[in-house]
Amino acid sequence: MAPSKSNSKGDASVSCPQENGGLNSLSLLSSEKAVQELLEQSTLQETDDHLIEFSEAMRTVAKALRRAAEGKASAHAEAAEWKRKYELERVRNLHLEHKGPSHRESNRDDERIENLARRSNDQSEQCCGSNGICSHEVLRDGECDSDSKLLLHKFARKASFKLSWCCKGDQSDQHKHDIVSFERGNITTAERSSKQISLKWETHPQTVLILTKPNSNSVRILCAEMVRWLREQKGLDIYVEPRVRGELVTESSYYNFVHTWKEDTEIMLLHTRVDLVVTLGGDGTVLWAASMFKGPVPPVVPFSLGSLGFMTPFHSERYRDYLDSLLKGPISITLRHRLQCHVIREAAKNEYETEGPILVLNEVTIDRGISSYLTNLECYCDNSFVTCVQGDGLILSTTSGSTAYSLAAGGSMVHPQVPGILFTPICPHSLSFRPLILPEYVTLRVQVPYNSRSHAWASFDGKDRKRLAAGDALVCSMAPWPVPTACQVDSTNDFLTSIHDGLHWNLRKTQSFDGPRDI
Repeated sequence: MAPSKSNSKGDASVSCPQENGGLNSLSLLSSEKAVQELLEQSTLQETDDHLIEFSEAMRTVAKALRRAAEGKASAHAEAAEWKRKYELERVRNLHLEHKGPSHRESNRDDERIENLARRSNDQSEQCCGSNGICSHEVLRDGECDSDSKLLLHKFARKASFKLSWCCKGDQSDQHKHDIVSFERGNITTAERSSKQISLKWETHPQTVLILTKPNSNSVRILCAEMVRWLREQKGLDIYVEPRVRGELVTESSYYNFVHTWKEDTEIMLLHTRVDLVVTLGGDGTVLWAASMFKGPVPPVVPFSLGSLGFMTPFHSERYRDYLDSLLKGPISITLRHRLQCHVIREAAKNEYETEGPILVLNEVTIDRGISSYLTNLECYCDNSFVTCVQGDGLILSTTSGSTAYSLAAGGSMVHPQVPGILFTPICPHSLSFRPLILPEYVTLRVQVPYNSRSHAWASFDGKDRKRLAAGDALVCSMAPWPVPTACQVDSTNDFLTSIHDGLHWNLRKTQSFDGPRDI
């Protein structure tokens, strides 16, 4: 009996540890699985956090690289501009040193100087073309291909002139100074002046370009009459658009002498053979005339045949008197500055891969288009952060465009002779966002940030709309080639007359004189 008890106790003692061991192994397995799942979840979460941090860091690096690249492109453009100024000054000094007493020697010097100028322009074009953004890439003053040479030989040499600024009154201590004088007849803003500028012809103008507003019978009749008068009374060569020439020749075969162009490449050479531009229309016709010249612009005589006419001081009824006086000279002119814009895409491989340049006379507008979201635009001035625009958009305007869209958005009216860039928001969602006027020498960059909810749209003088996606940027600076427009009286008088007549500025009924008075 005893052994059996001992065996039963032994069996019981053996079986109990087995049961306890089985329970412990199950609990250990379940705990190991729980720990493994917890480790996997924490690893995934940490991996996502690291990826987000890494992507944010890469975006910051990309922004820094883009800013450095744009700064480098701006430095290249500035260096190219200074090189062009130096070459022009060197050629001018060379002309003074080699100027001989005989007419034959002077002609040889002229030819030599022209060749030197062309060679220097070619070198600057090649240099800037390989380095990026610059003004030379849109000019064609250097050597051209065979077709361009044939076109240039068909026309007479351009008329030359001098520009000077002056002050009213003989008692003034400020005397007249030449700011531009060279034979090619191209106006550049190497030295800008806010004084009244006068143009004096050194040789008589030979070629006139007439641009007209389309779909207007009164303009068509006036154009035909003006062309006949300029040909018969002044003996000038006349250029018109292909559409206008077709209308004139259809009316009468007499107008077969009128010149035009067939290809866009010929438009690039217009500034080399046109001495004067006459516009028949409104401010839109002046904008169209400016858009045809990607480089130097001949003096523009705008006749008012439109609606408001802030840039068209001449009345068509007296066009004979006006043109007769303008062809004799001197002419008071307004240098209307233009903006030069480039679009840099986010996918650009380097800072030189841009769209442009695009020249505007009034303004460039960045808006939200048809999107219902606010625009989100990061703005920089010479690589310094300005602000983040949250609203309907932004207007970058010239002073000539200060009476256009910028005025409607709350911007100030600025005299067109004042060199500057207007920074005007469109319906900003802020109570403290006021418009700015920035100096002419700055470079502005407007970029759509990566966290923007929608795209933005850029339009240039109301046309050529371009979509700006996240990461895209618009770079804007003052163009080196202004638009010289003739004045009826002078720049200030024409500006004040335009805002009085066009906008009825500060028009108010005069206060009665027989009311209460201070004693």
